[in-house]
Amino acid sequence: MTIDPWLLERLVCPATRTPLHYDEVAGELVSEAAGLAYPIRDGVPVMLVEEARRLEDRG
Repeated sequence: MTIDPWLLERLVCPATRTPLHYDEVAGELVSEAAGLAYPIRDGVPVMLVEEARRLEDRG
């Protein structure tokens, strides 16, 4: 799955308002500044802090 580059340029982390990067392997939008990864479900980014995974949970 890929994410539209136009959309990715416009999305920001809702917690920090910083740019996100797309982790294609995990299928997530990652905010390094917040230490959060936002899931993409059925092609739709879920931009809710409550739904995000903490990066230290990776493993």
